[in-house]
Amino acid sequence: MALQQAWLRRGATATALWPVSLLYRAVVSLRRSAYRAGLLRTTRIARPVIVVGNVVAGGAGKTPVVIALVNHLRRRGIPAGVISRGYGRATRDCREVRANSAAADSGDEPLLIARATGVPVVVAPRRAEAARALLDRHPDVQLIVCDDGLQHLALARDLEICVFDARGTGNGWLLPAGPLREPWPRVVDFILHPPERAMLGGLAIQRRLASHAVDGDGRRIPLASLRGQRATAMAAIAQPQRFFDMLRGEAGIELSECIALPDHADLSRWQPPAGVLLCTEKDAVKLWPHHRQALAVPLEVEIEPAFWAALDAWLDQRSLSSAHGHQTD
Repeated sequence: MALQQAWLRRGATATALWPVSLLYRAVVSLRRSAYRAGLLRTTRIARPVIVVGNVVAGGAGKTPVVIALVNHLRRRGIPAGVISRGYGRATRDCREVRANSAAADSGDEPLLIARATGVPVVVAPRRAEAARALLDRHPDVQLIVCDDGLQHLALARDLEICVFDARGTGNGWLLPAGPLREPWPRVVDFILHPPERAMLGGLAIQRRLASHAVDGDGRRIPLASLRGQRATAMAAIAQPQRFFDMLRGEAGIELSECIALPDHADLSRWQPPAGVLLCTEKDAVKLWPHHRQALAVPLEVEIEPAFWAALDAWLDQRSLSSAHGHQTD
């Protein structure tokens, strides 16, 4: 957390790390040049690939964008699948993620995507391997969405969507002096950013909490009914304070305790305190096998209509549309 705060400005800590970031920049540049020259191999899959990712470390809210994108494709009648590395899982093989998979085997974000969308999801250390396995098992899939992977140049892509959160590019420096995984700006097809970061030159995305929470049995509880009760909030995500602030500010919930755990933390042995426990959907897939009373608060995203119009035009150019017409967001 201290380092992430340091990444927001060009202070003493960031400045001290800046010489190291020059070495990191050189490595990134050499790697990209090696792919461009054909010294490192890029694999092209026999389906269009859309990569949804970010250029800042510490998470930028790309998973809700993946879910919104896949749900849009489903409404258009386009069979889609999702691939991911499955960060944080205990396994290293290539496997399909199902609704009843264990988060420790699949990764928490792929499991959340599988449950939220119902489309095929495959994880593997190499995304091209995941894509091939997905198509072997689901040959009807017309389009593949890669959850994360802007920097994974071994997989060829047809469309890139870069997602930013309120931090923007931070202090504008590369790791470890700043949050950037690669030099910015660079060419991508779409930039999605919160309204206050319009200087990034993309399209606006609004993030807000749903008006309800969900328990492990699928019951919906209005957040308004929790006002006046003392509740505990827990988040094992990259930016936990954002979740806590939204619960207090948007939902008006009084939090007696806020528990921030490391991103992708194993929650199989974590014991929640007594009383109402609020968590993110990403945490809930790990908590519900042991604590079904935990309340997950969904995060909803609203993307500028121009994004969906441009995406639909891109899909139409590739004849990726349902024979029965489609519905736009």
